[in-house]
Amino acid sequence: MAAGNAIDPMHQFEISKIAEFKLFGFDLSFTNSSLWMVIAVSVVSFITIFGTSSRAMVPGRLQSLAEMSYEFVANILTGVTGKEGMRFFPLVFSLFMFVLAANMLGLLPGSFTVTSHIIVTAAFAVLVILTVIVAGVINHGTHFLHLFVPSGLPALLLPFIVMIEVISFISRPISLALRLFGNMLAGHVALKLFGAFTVGLLGAGAASVFAPFPLITAVALTALEFLVAFLQAYVFTILTCVYLNDALHPGH
Repeated sequence: MAAGNAIDPMHQFEISKIAEFKLFGFDLSFTNSSLWMVIAVSVVSFITIFGTSSRAMVPGRLQSLAEMSYEFVANILTGVTGKEGMRFFPLVFSLFMFVLAANMLGLLPGSFTVTSHIIVTAAFAVLVILTVIVAGVINHGTHFLHLFVPSGLPALLLPFIVMIEVISFISRPISLALRLFGNMLAGHVALKLFGAFTVGLLGAGAASVFAPFPLITAVALTALEFLVAFLQAYVFTILTCVYLNDALHPGH
């Protein structure tokens, strides 16, 4: 079983229970996914809380990291939505930092990548879209529906365009969830496969001379995965800002 798990690229995504707990028939067990979520939140909390506690004029490394993270997300948010979009900063910053931390931690040997599970990315996507809908209705009332009804259209085309706009809006959380999930899943599967190729070739007698090739590829993929981990957090954040902009400016 252990040898099979070493080769199976999907075994790394299996959720295992650390501590079982049930309440009113619901399974609320603490799992490896829960553990790495707690670790990701702890890392983000450490950077933001301790990084900003001293507020030194000459910032140290931790304070510089916290300040750069703040400015990076703030620039994205204001660049897409304008200054009024800063009301959403706590949500956007929290999503960016958690996704980035979870992606990076998932590259550690023996870790678990929570963003490789569709239920996690879908939960974030639904949170974003619900925020857009609620904020849009609160800010603009029925005028928010203009998001689905472009102005200046002939009455004959209106039903078709409205249908397209509604489908486009519904597809947003789906694409938001699938993009992050798919990229993280595919990258880790590729790393696992090339690692298995390397180990297999090392024990293949004369064929072991080819072992460095998948090893070099695995190393290159690992470096690429660090870049992808950041880019996926960035893409998730900027798309979140684009969707939140509709809550502020729903008109076409």
